[in-house]
Amino acid sequence: MPRVFAFGSDPFDPTHRFETSWLIPPWLLFTLRASFSLYAFTTLFFTLGYQCAHADIGGCWEARASFSYFTVLTYWGLAFYLLFSSIHTLSYILSPTSTPLLNTWPRPLQALHALFYSTVTTYPFLVTIVYWGVLYPYGSSWFPTQYLAWGAISEHALNSFFALFEILIPRTTPQPWIHALWCIIILALYLALAYVTKASEGFYTYDFLDPGKTGKLVAAYVFGIGAAAVIVFGIVWCVVWARRWITEEKLGRRGVFAKGKARVGDMEAHELGGLGRFANK
Repeated sequence: MPRVFAFGSDPFDPTHRFETSWLIPPWLLFTLRASFSLYAFTTLFFTLGYQCAHADIGGCWEARASFSYFTVLTYWGLAFYLLFSSIHTLSYILSPTSTPLLNTWPRPLQALHALFYSTVTTYPFLVTIVYWGVLYPYGSSWFPTQYLAWGAISEHALNSFFALFEILIPRTTPQPWIHALWCIIILALYLALAYVTKASEGFYTYDFLDPGKTGKLVAAYVFGIGAAAVIVFGIVWCVVWARRWITEEKLGRRGVFAKGKARVGDMEAHELGGLGRFANK
């Protein structure tokens, strides 16, 4: 159990993998992350305002209730991760010593940022799968309004696009497997929130959590989603590993760095703690 709460003792991200890409320069990585974050926050705040302004779709009560939905909470998380990751990338570009903001943080915050990355590359796919596979009312017509269609696509499709971008474009490495356990723990905490919402507000955030509608299948849904989260985490881990192996080992693209910054070859020994060059791992 001690490993569950360990922050690690090795140098944190010495070659700045969270702030750089193997394909695009840091300034473009910053621009894309900032643009995606701006779009996500615009979606969230516009939705809150639109709901408050339209009593026919629930008004401000519906806007407040949205903070009980896993979809919305994970979208907020994705928006904030993209915001902070863009800030870290910008700080890497501007730092004359090649020391981005993330590398100056206390170790617990660095570890939490790494866990944050694991959640934003796992949960969006889970949301997309559950929404279009379980919740979307197939057999009915497409969304009755453009607003509803835009909201559904933004929060249940573009979320996975943003996550896929973070998997494929930055130089991140496969995350520790212990993060899979933390992803399950966070899901369990959300489950508790869902039932607190039922007790305090009188509604179930998702119908499959209502024993009155699904009976004993509630447990099957809960454990099924938990298992799906582990599977998605495993798939993401494999994709990140494959991306790193193909781009760095086979194509020799160790990274695109800011002008005048140290190259990976100058930092590999530091990254491995003196145990050998990255190319020989």
